[in-house]
Amino acid sequence: MSLPEDLAETVRDRVGPGGFSAYLAEALEHRLAMDRLREIVADFETDNDPLTTEEIEQARSLLHQEHRDDDSAGAAA
Repeated sequence: MSLPEDLAETVRDRVGPGGFSAYLAEALEHRLAMDRLREIVADFETDNDPLTTEEIEQARSLLHQEHRDDDSAGAAA
């Protein structure tokens, strides 16, 4: 695997020593979750009408709320 050095350095500056691998792992987990979500939506839309803009916005709102809840729980731990 090859990672542009300027990108790697930006991450290192942000997370400090020892946080690089954890940061990359979290980013990869997020990317995989988004890929799976796209697959789920595509499968749903194969058998149903496409999602409306309102349905997409509702889902975004729920995801953002869950993300804020997860961040709050992590900060409290």
